[in-house]
Amino acid sequence: MRVEGDTTQMLARRFTIVCLLLSLFGILFAILVAEAGRPARSWDQANSCRFGCVNHFRP
Repeated sequence: MRVEGDTTQMLARRFTIVCLLLSLFGILFAILVAEAGRPARSWDQANSCRFGCVNHFRP
């Protein structure tokens, strides 16, 4: 039974939407901070051990 002037469902719906938007913003902000904190790694550093490192993986 709906009573005129009863806004609890509307408030609960708005609260849920606000919470979901804030959590999405928090996740995106955390990803942004994590990416900004990582040092930039150039391709030259990643490929620097070409054939010298091959023997390190053999038992």
